[in-house]
Amino acid sequence: MALFSVRKARECWRFIRALHKGPAATSAPQKESEDRVFSGIQPTGIPHLGNYLGAIESWVKLQEEYDTVIYSIVDLHSITVPQDPTVLQQSILDMTAVLLACGINPEKSILYQQSKVCEHTQLSWILTCMVRLPRLQYLHQWKAKAAKQKHNGTVGLLTYPVLQAADILCYKSTHVPVGEDQVQHMELVQDLARSFNRKYGEFFPLPKSILTPMKKVKSLRDPSAKMSKSDPDKLATVRITDSPEEIVQKFRKAMTDFTSEVTYEPDSRAGVSNLVAIHAAVSGLSVEEVVRSSAGMDTAHYKLLVADAVIEKFAPIRREIEKLKMDKDHLRKVLLVGSAKAKELASPVFQEVKKLVGIL
Repeated sequence: MALFSVRKARECWRFIRALHKGPAATSAPQKESEDRVFSGIQPTGIPHLGNYLGAIESWVKLQEEYDTVIYSIVDLHSITVPQDPTVLQQSILDMTAVLLACGINPEKSILYQQSKVCEHTQLSWILTCMVRLPRLQYLHQWKAKAAKQKHNGTVGLLTYPVLQAADILCYKSTHVPVGEDQVQHMELVQDLARSFNRKYGEFFPLPKSILTPMKKVKSLRDPSAKMSKSDPDKLATVRITDSPEEIVQKFRKAMTDFTSEVTYEPDSRAGVSNLVAIHAAVSGLSVEEVVRSSAGMDTAHYKLLVADAVIEKFAPIRREIEKLKMDKDHLRKVLLVGSAKAKELASPVFQEVKKLVGIL
């Protein structure tokens, strides 16, 4: 009986020591601390000056600042409105050429085609089942587009912000470069991540917005509206692939006012202020430096100065685009390799999501 008591005491002591030491063979799980940047661009339409200054130029810089940078050509988003299949296929390759020419480097970032990674749509469905209809109807872009299309707005147009959230979350992205008009959609992404975490446990990081330093580039013909790919006025939008002659013509016709002096007063002189902002962005100068250097110049001559600065900025990009578009096999290979890399990141994340949700 005494021997049993001694043995029992020893076992208890060993148990207590083990509790203090912790398990010897199992290491503590490491927290995921890797920052991941995600952004996407639709393949339809030729990127314009606003796309370049507001997004693409920032994407190039982010490649040097983060270890994992993921850029998607979001072809699934583009079919929320009718597309010609043949044109869409070519547009995907053309957009790949544009991004490469602008400085997106597949060795420093992952450039891929959204539809090649099925985890996007699968996660989108799970998130769609977690969001209330009024939440999507409240979004400004839905209201604006639904008003234009009246009763022709599709369910895809309504729910594409959920797919956008899935695009971001399926990589556990931590940072997303966005413009001012995407802030509402980022709030939805964060809300969906919070809802998922509350229901299934902490899993998704809450992605932070990286606001691009360049404000919206305005239409050259209507400075109250932003520059747009779909603007029916062909003189309103400067495209990356425009010839020097086209760029000069568009800036010459840019709307200003009856005051010939070059100043930066966005509230009272929107047209000329838009030109100043463009000039500063493409030249790398501050707005103040641009205004000082243009002292004594009338707006007619200043328009040509800004046109020359844009031509100089886009000339090497235009040449590289034309060169890349001639090698479609190379463009397809870039997307194929990029899609495989993206799949490697998205697949384990979605497998964990399935386990948490209960899909075996």
